[in-house]
Amino acid sequence: MYICPLCGTKDSKYFGINKGKIYCRRCVTFQGAEVPYEKKYNFEKVEEKLNYPLSKEQEEISNKILRAYIEGKNILLHAVCGAGKTELTYKVIAHCLSSCLQVGFAIPRRDVVVELLPRLQEAFPSKKVVAVYGGNTSSLKGDIILLTTHQLYRYKNYFDLLIIDETDAFPFSGNELLNDLFFRSLRGTYLMMSATPLPYMEQNIKESNGVYLKLMRRYHNHPLIVPRCEITSFIPFFILLKYMNKFIKNHKPLFIFVPTIEEGEILLKKVKMFYKNGEFVSSKTKERSAIISSFKNGELSYLITTSILERGVTVKDLQVIVYHADHELYDEGTLIQISGRVGRKIDAYDGEVIFIASRKTKKMENAIRKIENANEQEGL
Repeated sequence: MYICPLCGTKDSKYFGINKGKIYCRRCVTFQGAEVPYEKKYNFEKVEEKLNYPLSKEQEEISNKILRAYIEGKNILLHAVCGAGKTELTYKVIAHCLSSCLQVGFAIPRRDVVVELLPRLQEAFPSKKVVAVYGGNTSSLKGDIILLTTHQLYRYKNYFDLLIIDETDAFPFSGNELLNDLFFRSLRGTYLMMSATPLPYMEQNIKESNGVYLKLMRRYHNHPLIVPRCEITSFIPFFILLKYMNKFIKNHKPLFIFVPTIEEGEILLKKVKMFYKNGEFVSSKTKERSAIISSFKNGELSYLITTSILERGVTVKDLQVIVYHADHELYDEGTLIQISGRVGRKIDAYDGEVIFIASRKTKKMENAIRKIENANEQEGL
């Protein structure tokens, strides 16, 4: 029986022969240098650098994560949007770095990797933090390797601690190959994190005698923003313009989420007849990083976007509109994540999330109910 040396599959349907050699169709696109594990011996005390103290609840979760890691247990952290998940990992990362252990931090989407890099560099200034993603693979070794889940194929049996954020996000969620590569890259234990974990994740962690942790409070102790529904059987574009006028007039940055690229391109042309200072971004936008930077710098009033920006992006005073929130592509997890973009800053914890739709779907109702339930729970 042939076993693919890269992805580990035994399924013969994936195997072909080219020039007398067997290749695997399942992982044939994963081509590039693999990195051998190297034990480090430069022991030194490493402490995380935080610009603000953790809350009582954050401190408790951070300690529980460290304790579970020392005990060799895998961890699932369910924390609401804006709970400060990244900062909760710093203590266990510092422990691993002090012990000369290899740390990986995997995220499904490149944009979030780019967003997170300067934060990790600031938190651990004495250590080498590298980002590895498509188009950025010149440096593959570091004390902390921040990477997209697609790049995990380079690191077989490599990470003593592998953190993965947004485990329910595309393209990692439901992708059997990426999940296999995740476990293939482990030599130690993992920490999975999400604001919207899928049921099987909790089931797996419990069956493996791992640790399941919850944090249902934002780090600034203000509640999650509950979406407001604008249901209209008339022309939803007029409702959109009403809210755009309100937010732009008050100098509030605005994300307008659309379900598809085609709809985003059409909507931008219509909106620009009224408000010119905006752009559209999607997974196919070549200058996406530059456009997002312009928006963050206040050079743009609004961004129309697909779900590519539903996670990992923090903008002060951001307001959110979900256009056609009743579209079948929006599940409750996506709507919760989108809503979680608002109110993330300690000095800007308020804001609005507007669902514009022709009907209220079960997914919309469930998303709103789960946000309300999280607000009603105690922190832990």
